[in-house]
Amino acid sequence: MAASVKENKIETLISARKSLKLSLEKSKSLGLALEKAGPRLDDMNQRLPSLEAAVRPIRADKDALVAVGGHINRAVSPAAAVLKVFDAVHGLEKSLLSDPRNDLPGYLSVLKRLEEALKFLADNCGLAIQWLEDIVEYLEDNTVADDRFLSNLKNSLKNLRELQDVGERAHLDGGLLNAALDKLEDEFRRLLTEHSVPLPMLSSSSLGEQPCIAPSPLPVSVIHKLQPILGRLIANNRLEKCISIYVEVRSSNVRASLQALNLDYLEISVSEFNDVQSIEGYIAQWGKHLEFAVKHLFEAEYKLCIDVFERMGLDVWMGCFAKIAAQAGILAFLQFGKTVTESRKDPNKLLKLLDIFASLNKLRMDFNRLFGGAACAEIQNLTRDLIKSVIDGAAELFWELLDQVQLQRQTPPPLDGSVSRLVSIIIDYCNKLLGDDYKSILTQVLIIHRSWKHEKFRERLLINEVLNIIKAIELNLATWMKVYEDSSLSSFFAMNNHWHLYKHLKGTKVGDLLGDTWLKEHEQSKDFYSTLFLKESWGKLPGHLSREGLLMFSGGRATARDLVKKRLKAFNEAFDDMYMKQSNWVVSDKDLRERTCQVVVQAVVPVYRSYMQNYGPLVEQDASSSKYAKYTVQTLEKMLMSLFQPKPGRYGSFKGRQSSEKLFYFVMVNLKGYHALIFSSHSQIVSQLPCIYIVLPKSLEVMHKEVLFIGFREGSSSEHWALHCLIFLHETEFL
Repeated sequence: MAASVKENKIETLISARKSLKLSLEKSKSLGLALEKAGPRLDDMNQRLPSLEAAVRPIRADKDALVAVGGHINRAVSPAAAVLKVFDAVHGLEKSLLSDPRNDLPGYLSVLKRLEEALKFLADNCGLAIQWLEDIVEYLEDNTVADDRFLSNLKNSLKNLRELQDVGERAHLDGGLLNAALDKLEDEFRRLLTEHSVPLPMLSSSSLGEQPCIAPSPLPVSVIHKLQPILGRLIANNRLEKCISIYVEVRSSNVRASLQALNLDYLEISVSEFNDVQSIEGYIAQWGKHLEFAVKHLFEAEYKLCIDVFERMGLDVWMGCFAKIAAQAGILAFLQFGKTVTESRKDPNKLLKLLDIFASLNKLRMDFNRLFGGAACAEIQNLTRDLIKSVIDGAAELFWELLDQVQLQRQTPPPLDGSVSRLVSIIIDYCNKLLGDDYKSILTQVLIIHRSWKHEKFRERLLINEVLNIIKAIELNLATWMKVYEDSSLSSFFAMNNHWHLYKHLKGTKVGDLLGDTWLKEHEQSKDFYSTLFLKESWGKLPGHLSREGLLMFSGGRATARDLVKKRLKAFNEAFDDMYMKQSNWVVSDKDLRERTCQVVVQAVVPVYRSYMQNYGPLVEQDASSSKYAKYTVQTLEKMLMSLFQPKPGRYGSFKGRQSSEKLFYFVMVNLKGYHALIFSSHSQIVSQLPCIYIVLPKSLEVMHKEVLFIGFREGSSSEHWALHCLIFLHETEFL
């Protein structure tokens, strides 16, 4: 029994061991199974949210689940269309980054497609975003989607909305449109620059011979290229940039055309107008240059602006032309005219103002047509201001002429008895003012000027004023004649000026108004004072060569010789004094000078010749014969015929003397002991006369009333001398 119990215990132990072993094996197997199940659980754990989201609609409201499909389809369709167009935009990139000149029509076509695509994107991106925002809101409201998923969608849509609000096109095409437009601007500039050629310039003298209207300065084919380029640039708000490029290129081209005309004088200031002579030359050029610029250059630019910008409207092309005209130089032309009006007053200035008015009036229709638009307001204002200044200045100068002539009555007459400078200027002025060139212009100026004052103008006013000026000149002459202490010089002056009035008014419009009787009076006055001048001066010399007491040599030969010596000495002294005095006097009119000299010669030389033939042998054998027989008949005649020569640069014109033309003329003088050839400033022998020969530096300043002969060596040989001589007449007349 005990054994049986023992066996049972053993069997129980064996059974327990087996059971335990089996449990251990199962535990081991279970451990291995659990070990393998860990990663699968982790994977399941990660997939649970998506599974949960996928399963959630099952838990959502049935109506919401049914409607969500339609909402999603409506939102995705516009977004898909936008994405398709967006892809197409990037497909145009290669074509639009190429050079437009290779195929301009193709480039413009591609660019237009880009614009259309961007317009579609701009119009539909907002709609697509709105649809997507609506579906997100629907999903959120109906708890159909996961919160994190919806949050991500919201952030993405928010970013898209912000990009659209900031600048949709810049972000939609990545800057492709701007790059393409920049290339078009470059092509626009290139076409203009390569085909803008300055107009070939001819000489200034032939400017007026060119055709009035210049041809279009750009080929038609180029204009046809510029217009579609403008169309695309303007469609993208780049009109101002186009105008800026166009104005820059075309105004530069006009300036290049004008450079050949040497327009530096347009920059001259008022202070640089030192004398009338400079104004004369500049204004003559100014009129031609302004006409050329308006009729050839600005006319062409005006037509070209219409051709290129006509489709953009009047304001555009007129504004473009106004900028070109201003930058190319029209303002400088007008400012120069204004500078002339502001320069100092001078009688000759009146004619220059009339020249300016004539030039502007000639171009009046062109100015009104070219610069009549509102865009040309600055040019219009400056032109009006210039015209007003010209008319006011010219009218003021004209009506002041009479006062100026009367004021000059108090000034001294010329010391050399020549024609008064005032007489020369005023007579020339009056002839010009009533001549064919200026009368109509002056009349128009005076009509306008009086109309501004609401006064009427009658042509007789102009004529009467000129006649009053001539009468004032006559009064001046009568007053000046009384100023001379030397009666012969007074007669000489009267002869000069009466002849000037007669010669320079006969056959003129002024002379016709004065009448033949008036002219004959001055001609007769010239003859009267010529006779009086001879009587009071040279006519007295023959009296010194009296033959009284010499006919029969009653006192013996020695007595006759002494009497001849005495009378020759008196003649020589009187001749020398008169010759010295009158060598300073001037007759500027060649015919009158020659006739006057001939009259003097006829009064003196025949008497002297006869006297020397009869009584010269009495003194010629004397040791001191040179003191008495000083002059040969030929020398005397040459000296008298060389009297009254004008000073170079003073007569014959009203221009100021040029410093480079200070030439010495000959001098007539009697100094004892020597003879020398007398040369003019052009090295022409005038006469031979006794003198003292003094070699002095050319730069020597001659003090007044000193008589000097100045010799200059010409060339390397000491044998060649040119004797330039002068006598100082008066300190105010020294050249």
